[in-house]
Amino acid sequence: MRYSRRDFLAGAGSTLVLGSTGWSAQRRPKIAALTTVFYKYSHSEHIIDRFLDGYGWEGQHHRPPMDVVSLYVEQVGKNDLSRERSKRHPGMKIYPTIADALTCGGSTLAVDGVLLIGEHGKYPTNAKGQTLYPRYEYFQQVVDVYRRSGKTAPLFNDKHLSWSWDHAREMVETAKTMGFGLMAGSSLPVTWRQPSADLPRGAVVEEAVGVWGGGIDGGDIHVIEALQAIVERRRGGETGVRAVQALRGDAFWKALESGSWDAGGWDPKLLEACLSRSHQLNPSRPSYSDVYPSHADLRRLAPNSYAYRFEYADGLKASIIQFQAARGKSEGGVVGDCNAAARLQGNDIFSVQFYLPYSTMRNFFSPLTHHIETLFLTGKAPYPIERTLLTTGMTASGVESLFQQQKRLETPHLAVQYQPTAESTFWRS
Repeated sequence: MRYSRRDFLAGAGSTLVLGSTGWSAQRRPKIAALTTVFYKYSHSEHIIDRFLDGYGWEGQHHRPPMDVVSLYVEQVGKNDLSRERSKRHPGMKIYPTIADALTCGGSTLAVDGVLLIGEHGKYPTNAKGQTLYPRYEYFQQVVDVYRRSGKTAPLFNDKHLSWSWDHAREMVETAKTMGFGLMAGSSLPVTWRQPSADLPRGAVVEEAVGVWGGGIDGGDIHVIEALQAIVERRRGGETGVRAVQALRGDAFWKALESGSWDAGGWDPKLLEACLSRSHQLNPSRPSYSDVYPSHADLRRLAPNSYAYRFEYADGLKASIIQFQAARGKSEGGVVGDCNAAARLQGNDIFSVQFYLPYSTMRNFFSPLTHHIETLFLTGKAPYPIERTLLTTGMTASGVESLFQQQKRLETPHLAVQYQPTAESTFWRS
């Protein structure tokens, strides 16, 4: 079945269709792109190129009905693509500052939407292992222009809102106070799934597990938000997270072998469901291609593994397991993809893989780009910003627990409550 643009907007939970937005062929929305870097396989290339040149979508080459007219790139290296893109797309001008990109060199806001992509580039890393990408600082500069201009535009922020919970909370509060649409987050919650299924809304979920291959902070947000996009559909909606504990080293392997949440670990059947959904499960024995790994295999393949155990306010228990290879090794680990499983009341297990088609086009950015188009066309985010606010805080708190020698931390600040969209927002085709 091929979905139309109208179907997509309906599926995204939007109450608007294109005819009600006020946009016409004579007045295409103008978009400003603000990014740290622009090189091959950077998030900027994946997203901005789709706005410039379109992308394959349901058997057709879709071109977004809007124009990127301005671009700001902070770090320009030898591998930079922005200058070539500007030459090929003369309607997109490169500006030296964020304010200039937003005003197109004038004195007031001159665009109808903002792409904020603060991912990749050379930035400091703090003692906790968080890269201090300047998403908050970019956001503040955008808001300054909004205030001076007396008008706003919807804004998309790539990945988590910030490495800092305080920054993230302020960003969301500012958007709500000023009244502009704010969308953020990972591509994983909206990519294809195998199987193409979602948790029934209102299901009673007792425990959940998400599995991926590691990456403090920057890798954590992907699997945390992917799992959150599932469990937020449980009975009562989202209630927030009351505590977190990170596990690493001997504590991680003890948890793995414990056999249950109550014993300090997680449900091994949920881990089995995740590993069995994987399309990139590394073989644990020479000459074999598909063998379920033993605990000894997991130790050997991913000696630097760690986990986060989250306690939700309503009693839900969730574990994020990052099977990370040895430090300094680009190969190894247990899985190369992201998988999740949840135990429902009655002992049924729901499990999916978040499908990430890689070389060369990274097409999991296409559903995300389509949702960003919806934001710019309607002025409203197609799913709650509270999801990314919560997962930003969960990520920061998990990293903090690791930093504090795996101490269990109470998280009263993560009492973030919201309801999911009625319709699923991952892409079905």
